[in-house]
Amino acid sequence: MAVVAGIAGVFLVFLIFYFAAGVRIVRPYQRGVIENLGRYKTTVDPGLQLIFPIFQKIRVVDMREQVADVPPQEVITKDNVVVSVDAVVYYEPTDPQRLIYNVANFILAITKLAQTNLRNLVGDMDLDSALTSRDQINLNLRNILDDATDKWGVRVGRVEIQRIDPPPDVMSAMHEQMKAERNRRAVVTQADGQRQAAIARAEGEKQAAILTAEGVKQQQILEAEGQASAIRAVAEAEQYREQVIAMGEADAIRSVYEAIHQGNPTNELIAIKYLEALTQVADGNATKIFLPAEMSGIMGSIGGIAELFNGDGSNGSGPNGGGGGGGGGGRTPSGGDGSGRAAAGQPEAQHATSGAPAGGAAPATPPPPPSQGRASNRRRSSGPAAAGARAASRNPDLQGLRDAAAQVAEQMAQAGQVSGR
Repeated sequence: MAVVAGIAGVFLVFLIFYFAAGVRIVRPYQRGVIENLGRYKTTVDPGLQLIFPIFQKIRVVDMREQVADVPPQEVITKDNVVVSVDAVVYYEPTDPQRLIYNVANFILAITKLAQTNLRNLVGDMDLDSALTSRDQINLNLRNILDDATDKWGVRVGRVEIQRIDPPPDVMSAMHEQMKAERNRRAVVTQADGQRQAAIARAEGEKQAAILTAEGVKQQQILEAEGQASAIRAVAEAEQYREQVIAMGEADAIRSVYEAIHQGNPTNELIAIKYLEALTQVADGNATKIFLPAEMSGIMGSIGGIAELFNGDGSNGSGPNGGGGGGGGGGRTPSGGDGSGRAAAGQPEAQHATSGAPAGGAAPATPPPPPSQGRASNRRRSSGPAAAGARAASRNPDLQGLRDAAAQVAEQMAQAGQVSGR
């Protein structure tokens, strides 16, 4: 009995340990593959799983996304530059059964596959393209790895290129190129800034010049308006002054005219003023004298007056002799063409003699023709020369008037001779 009890106790302990060894727990991120006597039986989900330890075996697969590091390798680019390239691969198991039974060492397999395909992709590019096309390399490599690992029950999520390291000499050349590019950009930026500054400065100077020109224009306009106003004011003042002067002169002339008419001047006074005016006209160095009158009649009148004042009565008596001298067109003080004037003056003298008192001894002469009488009467009664002659006959002491008349006659004769030459 004791032996049986001992065997039963041992068997009970064995059962306890056996069942304890058959209890398995699968985590939430895991899947379990149960093998029955070395053959795949089933895939179990997370939770408590019971197996027969001797006859069955459970293999747990981690279903989380994992990372496989691709070690650096030397790759020759299309332009024969040796670069060192490494990468990382992110993968996620999708089928535990195929991951366990289709690939022996998944990490080694995916690493070698990534290296070979990475060498192919980078070898088809030059250095500049490889350095600037990492996204394209990552995408192409991920597609290749994903297609290759699909039968392994793995999905490749991403592939990232960590480094692409050119040789040191190429790195130095790239640094120089980068430095030159940076210097070029700096120069371009500085030149652009200077250009913008010059443009802004030119715009400012242009605006300043425009404003200055507008200011000068306004100043000139205002000055011109001020000058115009001043000239207008001066012109108005000058016009007013001229008007006042003209009004004063008009009043003075009117006063003189009224005074002359009120004084009732005689022909003798007019003859004296006429001679004074002729004296002022003839007194000068001019070789030609222009008078708005008939010079032949004036010369004859002056010559008659001179003969009347200077003669002793042998050439005629009374004012008729002066009238006879003035009737011709004499050009000299002595009468010039004396024949015509003498013929014209004799009837007048005879007519004057016939009109003498009865006590005279002169014989009676026939009266002059009506035309000659009227002409002689007009010469006696009109003209300042006849009036001067009558004034001189009534006042024999007018020595100054006789001298003036003689001087005027002589100067006028000289002027006529010079003008004739």
